[in-house]
Amino acid sequence: MSRALLRPGLMRGLGRGVEWEFERVTFDRDFSRNVVTKLLVERAEHGGWELDRVQIGPDGKRRVVLRRKIIRAVRTA
Repeated sequence: MSRALLRPGLMRGLGRGVEWEFERVTFDRDFSRNVVTKLLVERAEHGGWELDRVQIGPDGKRRVVLRRKIIRAVRTA
């Protein structure tokens, strides 16, 4: 399993004060579907990540993109 954070410049804005942070995770074909599911559920529960997209390549590798919201606090006073 390997992972790489996207550069901050690649964050997509959702609205005022809300941005998305993305993380790419790659799983080799040696990992079963159940193991990949458990690893992604663990990340979602403890890291606040949600699934953005999954791509299975011709070599059997799963390329997963996870995302989570970054909410910037806006000073009111």
